Amino acid sequence: MASSASAETLEALAAEIGENIYMDIAKWHLYLGVANLHTPLAERLLPMVSANKISEEGVIQVLRDIPIKLGGGRKTLPLSDLLPMQCQVNLIDLLEEYQRKL
Repeated sequence: MASSASAETLEALAAEIGENIYMDIAKWHLYLGVANLHTPLAERLLPMVSANKISEEGVIQVLRDIPIKLGGGRKTLPLSDLLPMQCQVNLIDLLEEYQRKL
């Protein structure tokens, strides 16, 4: 039963991330849900949320550790380079708010 609750928690967090956080590419907003990055990001951030250890440095490190391939894989950038600063702040706020709901 715990894994079911865990799966629901992960899905809910992924949905929040997917709907609210985006990459800015040439002034286009590509939401992480559309880019199918919301679930992998949620999987990496959920342990931080569950352990009540959300920190700006920790979140930024997770974003740096997710490689995004561009141009058919000719170039790779960390997700942190593609999120505007305001989205990074919004992500941290979203995680803190989600943590309060747990």
